Amino acid sequence: MFSQDVKQKSKKAKYKILVVDDEPDLRPLFLQHMRRPIRSKTYDFVFAHDGFEALEKLKTEEGIDMVLSDINMPRMDGLTLLERIPEVSSEIKAVIVSAYGDMENIRVAMNRGAFDFITKPIDFKDLKITVKRTLDHIEEWRKAFEAREKLLLLQNELTVASMIQQSILPERFVTDGSYKLFGAMQPASNIGGDFFDVINLPNGKVGLVIADVSGKGVPAALFMMLSRTVLRSVTGNIEEPGEVLEVVNDQLHEDNESCMFVTMLYIVYDPNTNEFVYSSGGHDPPLLVRSDGSSVQLELTDGMALGIVPDLKYQQSSCTLNQGDSVVLYTDGVTEAINTDEEQLGIERVREAFKSKPAMSAKRSCNLVIELVEDFARGMPQFDDTTCLVLQCKELPAL
Repeated sequence: MFSQDVKQKSKKAKYKILVVDDEPDLRPLFLQHMRRPIRSKTYDFVFAHDGFEALEKLKTEEGIDMVLSDINMPRMDGLTLLERIPEVSSEIKAVIVSAYGDMENIRVAMNRGAFDFITKPIDFKDLKITVKRTLDHIEEWRKAFEAREKLLLLQNELTVASMIQQSILPERFVTDGSYKLFGAMQPASNIGGDFFDVINLPNGKVGLVIADVSGKGVPAALFMMLSRTVLRSVTGNIEEPGEVLEVVNDQLHEDNESCMFVTMLYIVYDPNTNEFVYSSGGHDPPLLVRSDGSSVQLELTDGMALGIVPDLKYQQSSCTLNQGDSVVLYTDGVTEAINTDEEQLGIERVREAFKSKPAMSAKRSCNLVIELVEDFARGMPQFDDTTCLVLQCKELPAL
């Protein structure tokens, strides 16, 4: 849990970076290349000549967010410093500077907790990008823990927690005209763990996620918000859906004493090619609905729910959309909805519903799924969230 001073610091625009290197010419070089963010009070740099001096700086200088360290230094090298940084603070992220081609040391550094690395001679354009990415990651984690602490204080306020859960869901679906999006969640009486999200990615691509956290109530809402925040922090650095789920899985597994887990389906859609690539962590596969109402449940990529076992590999698959095609993402609150005869809705009833009403808009397709569940389970208490997210390629006129 972050202390009060750390939480206040995360709201400030200025970050403090400790640079550790024994080269005497490095300090003026840094101050020259970083003069603009220094003048704008975005970054503040502190310098040390070796690992020993760096540890003293970490103990005496308040508010250091990041360490940028060379590997080869006298007295204490950068790899040893990496092992010592958590003794001062587990919140500080480190970036290692190494000679080009020194992959053995780079691998050791990453295994000891380095967030990233750059090579010498330093390309300051690349350095600026790396520094920003590292600090963005730190900020995302701070937001996650702030949200977690806030929810812990509201464990007996289920109504408030439910409002928070709803507040993180996208309300506006901005598209570029070549595709349309719409999502909705019908929460159960208790707070659940369903969520969906839309993430703008580089080169005009868009990331879509739908997920279902184990359990109910505030713990599920907590883990839901943590899962969402971790996913967003990862997608800024990694493009492939399978790799994204691998990193999210490992990060959720850390310190997961409650043994909670989340099923997750993550898609990257490219409007320029109409191709989408997807990967599933224990979640139902997408439903591809053609413009004539016919549909097919796409190939299930093997992958366990996230947060249970570390170091898993997640496979991915892809598909190309035609004009008017839709990709329907849903949680098991849809297919496992039960009627008064104790029958499950199942995916085939969903497919039949689309077949009877072809060429619908993304919004109408999403509402069709929600309404189908409501009508099917009428007379039965809602036991799970009903969540649906629809992507449509070059949407046809709404019916």
